[in-house]
Amino acid sequence: SHLHSFPRTAKRPERLSAALSFQEPGAFRVKSLGELLRALAVFRLCSYPALVNNCGKLMSVARALVGRRLFSLMLRPTVYAQFVAGEDEGEISQSMQKMSSLGLRPMLAVPIEEDLGATSGEKTYDENLEAMLECVRMSHSNAWSKEPMMQLKMTALLSPELCVKLTTLIGQRTLNLNLLVRALDGEPIQFPGLNESEVAHFLCGLQRLNKIAEASINKVRVLVDAEYTYVNPALSLVTMAMMKKFNQDGVWIWNTYQCYLKESRSLLLEALRVSNDEGFGLGVKLVRGAYMDKERKLAEKEGRPDPVHRCWEDTNDSYNGSLDVMLEAVSQKPERYRIIVATHNEDSVRRAARRMEELGMDNDGGAVCFGQLLGMCDHVSLTLAKEGYAVYKSVPYGSVEDTLPYLVRRAQENQTVLQGIRKERELLRRELHRRLGLRRRWCRANGQNASQVGPLNN
Repeated sequence: SHLHSFPRTAKRPERLSAALSFQEPGAFRVKSLGELLRALAVFRLCSYPALVNNCGKLMSVARALVGRRLFSLMLRPTVYAQFVAGEDEGEISQSMQKMSSLGLRPMLAVPIEEDLGATSGEKTYDENLEAMLECVRMSHSNAWSKEPMMQLKMTALLSPELCVKLTTLIGQRTLNLNLLVRALDGEPIQFPGLNESEVAHFLCGLQRLNKIAEASINKVRVLVDAEYTYVNPALSLVTMAMMKKFNQDGVWIWNTYQCYLKESRSLLLEALRVSNDEGFGLGVKLVRGAYMDKERKLAEKEGRPDPVHRCWEDTNDSYNGSLDVMLEAVSQKPERYRIIVATHNEDSVRRAARRMEELGMDNDGGAVCFGQLLGMCDHVSLTLAKEGYAVYKSVPYGSVEDTLPYLVRRAQENQTVLQGIRKERELLRRELHRRLGLRRRWCRANGQNASQVGPLNN
């Protein structure tokens, strides 16, 4: 009974489309028989926690046993095809055109995994920069959708070690946003607390980020990923400086807020305050969060309080509360504030749709959109698109080799989601039965044997 917590307005919540109960297998009518069967098989595998937990090790063993080429050939038509758009621009284009025809928009993601301990030199970061610039170019030059988006992982351009050190420094003193904006502009700034080589690397990293922002402004919206709590304050500060520089006349740089963190609401309110005071646009990607187990283990190991909400309900309250705050801000200043409701949770999606209706916002007004992962939660994405909402799919691309670590992490992060895809599996199954039933009826009517007839796609 979330309804009672909302102020009563002229528009009554009951008008929300019945389709948003997400019970209709009809959303899957657009899938080919092969796609239905593949999704069912992959989701079946994902429903075994032991398999998901150990998928990294199992894949390494399989690759060692059968060799890289054969391993790639086995993975390509199955798990890879379900969750990845393709390897080269031709393949990606094909996937994207299919998505566009279904009313979905792409949010391309370069699957780069960087974490503490991985020693990368400037050369690696420069290569990552080229990959990101290529992502900007592809997102913009192919007219797959209006308002293209892409994701950016900041530790692919700036060493995680430096981000940890910056996070510590931010805890001790306030780093001035204007100082960072000047560094983005190419000024040789000194940062107290950093040694000479750290300053040099930081300035190089800021230059890389500046190049991406300059390439994407007025073309592609860049959504900066949130990562672990030991680097997030540094990432957020740099993102805010990018917003201050590039979000004067539109919302091109966005930040991500992880609602499973106890501090997420205060971080969001602070961002709203700073953007208001400094006069720049704020784009918010609202997620529940993906690093829960690692965050908890780390806090325990270091004797810190657990940064993650105690239970699922608290995280839900945190998400829905932040959602309400942002939708309120967006409804008042749609040109200054934007949000992508990035969730697989049907209740939160319905809540956002209901609140938009109450606030008199258009389904596709541009300031509010929804996001899910490619290959998952299609019953929600396709239904929303059909109802006229702007829906993005987070789309990784690259070779099997490049995307594997990303896929493994996705599988492990999304265990709760993967176990919650029972409903999607059920809807896929119902659509499959409907189609096979149609086929049998057609065969009976035409006096043919079902095994002699090609697949029915309607």
